[in-house]
Amino acid sequence: MDNENKRNLSAWEKLTIARKVERPTSLDYIENIFDDFIELHGDRVFGDDPAIVGGIAKFNGISVTVIGEQKGRDTKENIERNFGMPNPEGYRKALRLMKQAEKFKRPVICFVDTSGAYCGVGAEERGQGEAIAKNLIEMSQLKTPVISVVIGEGGSGGALALAVADQVWMLENSIYSVLSPEGFASILWKDSRRSKEAAEVMKITAQDLKNYEIIERIIEEPEGGADANAKFVFDSVKNALIEELPKLMDKDKGLLLQERYNRFRKIGNFKE
Repeated sequence: MDNENKRNLSAWEKLTIARKVERPTSLDYIENIFDDFIELHGDRVFGDDPAIVGGIAKFNGISVTVIGEQKGRDTKENIERNFGMPNPEGYRKALRLMKQAEKFKRPVICFVDTSGAYCGVGAEERGQGEAIAKNLIEMSQLKTPVISVVIGEGGSGGALALAVADQVWMLENSIYSVLSPEGFASILWKDSRRSKEAAEVMKITAQDLKNYEIIERIIEEPEGGADANAKFVFDSVKNALIEELPKLMDKDKGLLLQERYNRFRKIGNFKE
């Protein structure tokens, strides 16, 4: 796709695009990239969380496990899916599917799209922090390839809980950050009206994070965002998976884990 006539967007403009309700959701990617998807439900502890979808599928003839944070396509579905903000049972369901993938030697592909983990009383009572922390620990040691793709908002630990991966990719207009610009401005400057300024300071765009070597790949979007030509974006993600997944699957498991560890140690030691 020709990039020459694309206008350079500010971080806030990219965030606005990432939050568009028309933007393709995780289920859209699953339906258009994978074959024979079978959704699996429940964490075997408390219940099912519709804010995270997951199951098994075929990709290019390979059996894979696919997991994604799911926002609604309209107001009704957003309410049903808690606006894509997972509860602890969502993260525990995701981990159950990842451990199942490890057992049956299936690679894991995650789609990240959340403003953050749900911070309601019930979520905290059921161990939201513990559920996220356990995902981080277990994903770092998962003996199967993991690729995570940020397709919209990548907010805080709610996003990181599905992004301890061998490779992390971002769509061109997606964002990935420790908290929202509104939250940043409210906490640091006591003024949420400075959220546009905060978005620039925080370095939340795919381009910023690629420059800092926090992500491996940027998936191009059409002008106006992924919803302007969803097929182009689906095909781009599919082609990237065709290129990278076999390389990760061919790696010795010990080397795979060591490189994943080194990847996050490098990020942890990052200094601007």
